[in-house]
Amino acid sequence: MTTINDIAKMANVSRTTVSRVLNNNGYVSEEVRKRIVKIVEETGYIPSLSAKSLRTKKSGVIGVILPRINTETASRVVSGINEVVAKENFQILLTDTELDRSKEIEYIKLLQSRHVDGIILLATNINNKLISTIKDANLPFISLGQDLPDVTSIVYDDYHAAADLTNMLVNHGHKKIAFIGVKEDDPSVGQLRKKGYLDTLSKYELPIVESWIQTGDFSIESGYESMKNIIKDNRQLPTAVFAVTDSMAIGAMEYLREQGFKIPNDMAVAGIGASTLSKHVTPSLTTVDYFNKEAGEKTARLLIDQIKKKKEKEKYIQNYRLIKGDSV
Repeated sequence: MTTINDIAKMANVSRTTVSRVLNNNGYVSEEVRKRIVKIVEETGYIPSLSAKSLRTKKSGVIGVILPRINTETASRVVSGINEVVAKENFQILLTDTELDRSKEIEYIKLLQSRHVDGIILLATNINNKLISTIKDANLPFISLGQDLPDVTSIVYDDYHAAADLTNMLVNHGHKKIAFIGVKEDDPSVGQLRKKGYLDTLSKYELPIVESWIQTGDFSIESGYESMKNIIKDNRQLPTAVFAVTDSMAIGAMEYLREQGFKIPNDMAVAGIGASTLSKHVTPSLTTVDYFNKEAGEKTARLLIDQIKKKKEKEKYIQNYRLIKGDSV
């Protein structure tokens, strides 16, 4: 394997001169630079990141912890992160918890052991063990999706997005509105979106029917089953359903179509996420766009600023917009 010392001997220069060329740091004459670059290309020499990190105490790597790697939201966020970090000569190391929240803690420790320069967590919960693990890691750290204490956090405005969506259903004449949520151990999606829905119904003095409120697990299948439970358990049916994710809304639409309901004439449906599928289902889904790629870009910039000691810990609320499809 070719080493930096081999490159120096071949180019008849010092190891320091080769290092300056590789790191683009310090003066080297154009003639010598070209000679070293040519030798590097011919030998296929790859600088050792671990050796570099020992010298500079920086690895040039940012760890990203995702709740599920194969979702459209994660893909958009990672695209935004990568676009920013690549320009700053960082690489990203992705980990996937597969919605197992204990793995959030496991991967923080793993990334710390890999000497990453900072961590971005697409957080799904808040608990004392997670908070203490982040504190013990003592690394630049950004949370996206949950407001973690003493951590720079970018949060989606889940309460107001849910309230606005429910308000829109009411303004379209709906007084009987069902709800498909997720478990409340997720503060943002499980609690805040549900609170936005409930508070809006209370504001208009509309009925809150327990059997119209179902809990899924983010998947299309759970949206289907939740809608099935709402229909089969009630003599009096709602005229609209609000699901806290597009996937569950699309599952609900599938069940309604199978049962002969016309959307939106018999039942209006709304979700959150602005997924690609929301545009292509028939009818198109009314939803909320959280600008996930933009959130990824903002997260990456904040982390790099932290790494470079340019930013203190802060809280940010991500913008959103309602997209009115044909399902309402």
